[in-house]
Amino acid sequence: MTAVTAEPRLGPLRRVVGGIGVQNISLLMAIGLLLLIIGTQNPLFFTVGNLRVIGTAIAISGLLAVVQTMVIIMGALDISVGSIAGLTSVSSAMIFTVAGPALGVAGAVVIGIVCGLVNGCIIVFGRVNPVIATLATLAAYKGLAQLVSDGRAQGYTGADGFFVFLARGTLIGVPVLIWVLVIVAVLAHVALRYTRVGRNIYAVGGNDVASRLAGININRYIIGIYMMTGAIAAVAGVLITARTGSGQPVSGSEGLELESITAAALGGAALKGGKGTIAGTILAVILLGILTNGMTLLGVNSFWQNVAKGALLVLAVVIQQLRSGERRIGLPG
Repeated sequence: MTAVTAEPRLGPLRRVVGGIGVQNISLLMAIGLLLLIIGTQNPLFFTVGNLRVIGTAIAISGLLAVVQTMVIIMGALDISVGSIAGLTSVSSAMIFTVAGPALGVAGAVVIGIVCGLVNGCIIVFGRVNPVIATLATLAAYKGLAQLVSDGRAQGYTGADGFFVFLARGTLIGVPVLIWVLVIVAVLAHVALRYTRVGRNIYAVGGNDVASRLAGININRYIIGIYMMTGAIAAVAGVLITARTGSGQPVSGSEGLELESITAAALGGAALKGGKGTIAGTILAVILLGILTNGMTLLGVNSFWQNVAKGALLVLAVVIQQLRSGERRIGLPG
């Protein structure tokens, strides 16, 4: 008889690390280091008011980062999320002025779903690379937002109770904006981790050929994920309208696509697909929010914030490449 070798038992520390994840532990350490540096340089950082500012500031970018993570896990990318948010921000305000807040929000969500459907159809039926397809629609949706608004902020929602509640309301002492992010993040986490749809999304990103042979309708998943992304981007657009008191065609959504991709990559989502977690993305969103707020408090030139975010994205991709063990372009092999 062949002796059965017992698997070595993991120690308590290794079990904790395995449960949390090395990537998440690295993010937690980075957050702790940032808190220490910024907090010692400016005592205003740890005030309740400033922490609320950080929380509400990351809510919108966090929503887009969550759905961007799901797109990336599937092996694709959506560069148009910021433009969809801008278009739906304008749409929600314009519809609100003639039909009220309920139809304003509903109309924005419908427009967002249609934008996502267009993205998915271009990719599936036009056989266009997701990066190129959504780069094109980024420009198209931004142009539409400027056309319908004549390039100016539209409507005024600052006197409406519903939009004021979204922008400044609280539940159990926590801003409503943060609750919206928490709800979407929890739903996305549950869907990815505990449902067949989530497992199929990972499978498609990991190996689309094997997934197709296994009977997964990849085209349906692509279109469905992009429609969902459009819907959540519309929710972000409504929140932009609530925060600013009017529909913003560009200013409120400029750069959100870069922030969402950066957060997803920093959180451990592999840009080649098949890997990533919502928890990691949320930690990355918090890290970026603390960094942005800290640089503002410390009087750092605002232009350096974009430099820092770009550098973090490059760093995240480089780390992913090194961990994969694949040969880097340009190096002998």
